Amino acid sequence: MTTVDLDRSWELHPQVSVRPEPFGALLYHFGTRKLTFLKDGRLLAVVQSLADAPTARLACLAAGVREDELPAYGRALTALARSSMVVGRNP
Repeated sequence: MTTVDLDRSWELHPQVSVRPEPFGALLYHFGTRKLTFLKDGRLLAVVQSLADAPTARLACLAAGVREDELPAYGRALTALARSSMVVGRNP
């Protein structure tokens, strides 16, 4: 089972499309046909910056996530990884 290590590099799966919405965003995976709703603007910012950040932790911090909030964002990213919306990348 996939668990997101915040100290690793992650990115959106290449087959995932992000559509920003007033409530957050819709993520659609063209390969699995899964649709995911993001209801947190900071989580959207994290997801959109994963590919450019050296680690998921740094993407979170850059999006304004506080240290004490990191475990919750780690769980959210883990859920996205388990549904193949985000994938690990080589640094």
